[in-house]
Amino acid sequence: MTGPALLAGGFEAALADPADRPGEGAHWLVLGDGVRVPLPVRRWHGPPEPALTELVRRCAGPTIDLGCGPGRLTAALAERGLVALGVDVSAVAVRLARGRGAAALRRDVLAPLPGEGRWAHTLLVDGNIGIGGDPVRLLRRCAALLRPGGTALVELAPPGAGLWRGRAYVTSGGRAGDDERGPAFRWARVGVELAGPLASAAGFRVAAVLPLDRRWFVELVRR
Repeated sequence: MTGPALLAGGFEAALADPADRPGEGAHWLVLGDGVRVPLPVRRWHGPPEPALTELVRRCAGPTIDLGCGPGRLTAALAERGLVALGVDVSAVAVRLARGRGAAALRRDVLAPLPGEGRWAHTLLVDGNIGIGGDPVRLLRRCAALLRPGGTALVELAPPGAGLWRGRAYVTSGGRAGDDERGPAFRWARVGVELAGPLASAAGFRVAAVLPLDRRWFVELVRR
């Protein structure tokens, strides 16, 4: 299986089941360093939470949502009258996004995409800075999608998380993580304290650090 196929295989079972409560039915992203991140699948199926509503307000032009999942942000952008496209490797995610009325495309974010170099904004939320396990490469991809002066709105881990890169997998079931373990795929985690070096390495500058509802976002401007 290819890297994107492994990633889709890891998340599709969770996306198809909107449970996110602890215990039976819960879904976890398990990182190679032992960190376990609960996947808030029910939240993904709902409307944008207040932190993301604020993020959406920063979009004023065509926006591409990378790793769009069930499409709550893509749909919210379209409801504001903006051109918006969701991209995800998961067939389940794309089907759910289209079911909300969002435009969505099943594709690897590193593959050719419509409108390259003409988007005003890219979105990487819900941990999607981890896609592919190489945050600099992923942000350079964002830069290639954006027009000059465009922005990348990126969610990062809380201060002190540092940088981790390696293999991860999704598990569904109990907290012990021994039920329905999915295939491993490359992933990364980046603490917000590394926003400056990460942005600089990828051709961006940090325009704003946005602590919203106990989550951390950065607005990066393409140089």
